[in-house]
Amino acid sequence: MFLSRRFGIPLALALLATHGFAEENLGTVRVESSTIDDRFAHKKEEISSTALLGGDKIDMAHTENIQQMLQRIPGLTTELSTGDSLKIHIRGVENQMYMGEKPGVAVVIDGVPVFERTGKVNIDMDNIESIRVIKGGASYLFGDDALSGAVIITTKRGVKQTELFGAAEAGSYGYRKYIARAGYANDDLSFHLQASQRASDGYHENSEYDNKYLNGKLQYLIDDSSDLNLGMEYSQREKDSHGTVGGVSEARDNPKSEYNGYQPSRDYARMFDVELLKLFATYAKDFDDQSNLLLSAYMYTDTTEYVSAPQTRDANGSFSPQFGDDDYVYDNHYEQVQRGLKGEYRSSFERSAALLGVDLRMNSYDNKVIYRVAQRLTYRPPHAYAQAGDFKSDDTTDENVYAIYGEYKHALTDALSLTANLRFDAIMLDYEDSMRNQFDKRFNVYSYRLGGSYQMGESDALFANFSTGFRAPTVTQLYAGEVSTYGSTISNPGLKPEHSYNYELGLRGVKGGINYEASLFWIDRQEFIMKSSGNYGDTDTTDKWDNIGGAVHRGAELSLGGSITQTIGGSLAYTYLDAYYTDYRNFGIDLDGDAQQSNVTFFDVTDNEIPRTSAHMIDLVVDYRPTKVLYFMAELNARSSYYADDLNEIEIAGHGTLNLLASYAPKIGDLALELFARVDNVFDKQYYSTARSSSDRNEDGIFDAEDLSITVNQGRSYLAGLNMTF
Repeated sequence: MFLSRRFGIPLALALLATHGFAEENLGTVRVESSTIDDRFAHKKEEISSTALLGGDKIDMAHTENIQQMLQRIPGLTTELSTGDSLKIHIRGVENQMYMGEKPGVAVVIDGVPVFERTGKVNIDMDNIESIRVIKGGASYLFGDDALSGAVIITTKRGVKQTELFGAAEAGSYGYRKYIARAGYANDDLSFHLQASQRASDGYHENSEYDNKYLNGKLQYLIDDSSDLNLGMEYSQREKDSHGTVGGVSEARDNPKSEYNGYQPSRDYARMFDVELLKLFATYAKDFDDQSNLLLSAYMYTDTTEYVSAPQTRDANGSFSPQFGDDDYVYDNHYEQVQRGLKGEYRSSFERSAALLGVDLRMNSYDNKVIYRVAQRLTYRPPHAYAQAGDFKSDDTTDENVYAIYGEYKHALTDALSLTANLRFDAIMLDYEDSMRNQFDKRFNVYSYRLGGSYQMGESDALFANFSTGFRAPTVTQLYAGEVSTYGSTISNPGLKPEHSYNYELGLRGVKGGINYEASLFWIDRQEFIMKSSGNYGDTDTTDKWDNIGGAVHRGAELSLGGSITQTIGGSLAYTYLDAYYTDYRNFGIDLDGDAQQSNVTFFDVTDNEIPRTSAHMIDLVVDYRPTKVLYFMAELNARSSYYADDLNEIEIAGHGTLNLLASYAPKIGDLALELFARVDNVFDKQYYSTARSSSDRNEDGIFDAEDLSITVNQGRSYLAGLNMTF
């Protein structure tokens, strides 16, 4: 079945090369996997599909957001809201989810497994040393939620020499960016401190953002065999989330604004005020050429405030859609603290290598929801009321994780090496709220990876692996009937963790100066957690979270990159993806056309394509450097059509865009300059950045394109700037 479901040409692309088998002396076998640092070079005997983006390429591209860089990696898609906050997806996993759920991807920044309340992650793209992506189930290294892989980001390490750096950029829709960095380096010490601001008026109504960052890193060489790294990042982000448009007619007629005077059509949550702080320390000790110890401690805090629930009823319960622009029912305060300790010891021998790691996490999540305005809570006598300032909810969840993991690699021959990974997670959840509800739950989960790599000649390798990923249920899912203040969902303390089983076969190497990697993959998701009426089912019947879903994600990926001549180079990223539900029998939509009633129609959407997963995606970059100081880039990015809904009723057309960049970087004495200009979407292609639907939004009794929630792309945009280093 793997080859029969629309595979054809992508299979040929993935296995495009044929090589003769030859043995190669591997020398000392080493372990590359690490959850703490990326100082261990990516090697061709790695058994999983991987990708690496260097910070120099990110800086050189001068993109407004990191989304534009991640699209150069096969299999990656992102959902960008505003500013630098985005949700990352790998191989279509969790593309069907679009609210505050986790993304199914582990995101690790300087060894810290970071995530935010909405499942998104904030990335300061001006402070990136490298981005490494591991595809396939990655829970064997990173534990919870690494269903489809991991994105490992290392921030700038410091400076190689004492220097000052400044940059300023300006672009369409009021975009502006400013950076100032100072660094110092000698034989034993290097450090830098950087301040930056990235802001925009936004293309859509009420979509402005203003992000401020302060970050720094210090590296101290204790002796010839050990060093200490200290890092910090502090950011303040003010952003609005407005941008979705209700229905295709409104998107066409008024793409910059959703508001039509009808308050229920407003975005559910808006006006976010976010404060982030990350502190970490890493100690490294090399005992000899074969043994190394890494120790890391970190703390990551996220304090987020926002408003939610557009006001539709006054204090007397009278319905009126004509409230003011900023009239929302709730003030939300969320505070998250992640603390952790990690340790890894690795040792290499003539024909084997091993790693042993410990991962301890102590996380807490505090949620407070307060009424901004008076509201009638019941509509039958005796009426109940809430006054402005009353708490709707006040709860705390403590999450403790105790994990041990390891990797063992053995060279059976000079050409063939096998790798095995194993991790055990003990996850402990404790919940308490203001109503004296107390719940606790424990999960013990094993994750593993098995695979091998066969070296074919000096530069090519065949690799294969099987890996697993898992996601543990949340307190809200386990005890929804007791802890949720919304709907009639009942508790299900018997929920089990959901799992993914990943199979992969690939080929990587170098030919004629071009690095390539091609792979076939199959992800089987089981015990998929969703509501019994569907993830976003609209029902007043008995409902609960349960392990009732399943999905398969399979396809092929190809990446090429390098220099064709001394002046021309580039990269190619191609993805073929076939993602569909294997078990989704109870998708519910209220189709009675009555806003006051809830008569739900249920559908079996098993075998339907997963929404927002295009079958084909391609990104082609061509670089041209005629002289040392001139640089030109052209990028073509395209994706095929996709369905916006689980019923596969609403198809969104594919699109392609062309981006151009020109840079002039002369050096005058000790002063290095760079002048650049960039144009995105050169031909002003009109398309939807995202499109989704799961209900009869306009309540006309018909599920069609008028029920879509759409984010309209801003079209052609311009960016120009100046960098100076001295």
